[in-house]
Amino acid sequence: MDISNDKKLALKSILQWYAKEVDHKQFVTLGGYAGTGKTTLIAILRKLLFKQDPKLKVAFAAFTGKATRVLKNYLKDNEVLYKGDSVGTIHSLIYSVIENEHHEIVGWKRKEELKTDLIIIDEASMVDQKIWYDLLSYNVPILAVGDHGQLPPVSGQFNLMENPEIKLEEIHRQVADNPIIKLSIEARKYGRIKIGNYGKGVRKLAKDDPESQEIIENYLQQYNQETLILCGYNNTRIKLNNYLRNILGYDSPLPMAGDRVICLRNKQQKAIFNGMLGTLQRIVSKDDNFYDVKILFDDEEQVFEGLAVKKQFGSNTALNFTRESRALTLQAELFDFAYALTVHKAQGSQASRVILFEERFKQMSDLDWRRWLYTAVTRAEEELIILGD
Repeated sequence: MDISNDKKLALKSILQWYAKEVDHKQFVTLGGYAGTGKTTLIAILRKLLFKQDPKLKVAFAAFTGKATRVLKNYLKDNEVLYKGDSVGTIHSLIYSVIENEHHEIVGWKRKEELKTDLIIIDEASMVDQKIWYDLLSYNVPILAVGDHGQLPPVSGQFNLMENPEIKLEEIHRQVADNPIIKLSIEARKYGRIKIGNYGKGVRKLAKDDPESQEIIENYLQQYNQETLILCGYNNTRIKLNNYLRNILGYDSPLPMAGDRVICLRNKQQKAIFNGMLGTLQRIVSKDDNFYDVKILFDDEEQVFEGLAVKKQFGSNTALNFTRESRALTLQAELFDFAYALTVHKAQGSQASRVILFEERFKQMSDLDWRRWLYTAVTRAEEELIILGD
């Protein structure tokens, strides 16, 4: 099998764990940087497990709908989904719907048991503590796979990928010349990307150059749903959201049907999570404090219907962290405009084109900054435009 040495060692460690150690060690973590071939390893592992035991059932899961779709397509293309296997979001794996008498979804509850022999979690750097403990509660062996170079989850201090037991750090030779992968290495190792052109659609512009401002403005005016606009400061995010909504023809500062939105808080009972992106299908003012909304989230099967806090739209902080607004947040959900995002909120997202405004907080350590920049760069799939020093 023509694979890198670190993949061979990783496979050997995982197979040994599953064969001999799961009785006293329920999970193992595998970390891999962008370009190291984590998904390739998952596919090879599934094929080897099938050869050992054709009756083995594996549940593949990821945090977001998009990550789930990408994983499912890869496994299908490589013909490594076998009878009894499943692929879905973590939420759909461990929670089941609660319906009312009209067969409308009114909530979710944790399933009593899982009929699977092994759980493989992709994009595990997104998993927060609550979901991780729910996963562990089934006493099913878990392989958690993620990128240990990324920022930790947006909520709490829990970080499953902070120090993975098994690591992939050798860049796959097929992507070694990819300019985005090259810049991700610069970001991760040095926290610095120099001004210049790095390949088709991949460049860094000097923010003090008047020509750069004009170039960025042209990119912003081409905004579509295949674009992610990232920054560090909430004030920058608000200005960019206002600018982009104006470009797109929204003539009111208030949210409207068609607006792009982001969820700002986990609510497992409603199947919504911090960082989920979607589009407003319906929005009606209910009273002074709340909108009644219907939101179709990207790559998710269910739509969200319920109340949203009015004050959150255009606010520079999540209202569940402010004492004066806490009562409102107990009654409704938190959403905001999502044309521009902070990098922390964009961890579960990727797009064909990323426009990044480099912004470093004074209190950031060098390690935090490298993680921030690396996470930002690795959101880009094809094009990356950076504006910075």
